[in-house]
Amino acid sequence: MPIWGTCMGMIMLARAIEETDQYSLGLLDITVRRNAFGRQIHSFESIINVEDVGDVTAVFIRAPIVTNVGSARSIATFDSQVVAVRQDRIVGTSFHPELTVDTRLHEWFINEVGSAQRG
Repeated sequence: MPIWGTCMGMIMLARAIEETDQYSLGLLDITVRRNAFGRQIHSFESIINVEDVGDVTAVFIRAPIVTNVGSARSIATFDSQVVAVRQDRIVGTSFHPELTVDTRLHEWFINEVGSAQRG
């Protein structure tokens, strides 16, 4: 089943979360660090390049980063930090693409991830 976790959703999908014993589903072979860019007051927007999509506006709100990619694949970085990953039909993003008017990332997910054949 295709799954896309944004921000806390990516944290919940992660195999491991640094410095906490918080429960996660462990479906995405990554390690994450919560609130890596600071508290909510430090929220920001930036243009990042997402593999197969192009430059998009990323809205970071208390966003995590991926500190270990495991068997997932990095598909976007910001300031040398991994902020988006894909592992088969599971995608995780640190940022909130739903808070912009750009639908290309959603379209990519539906067309590429949602229709991908299982191995």
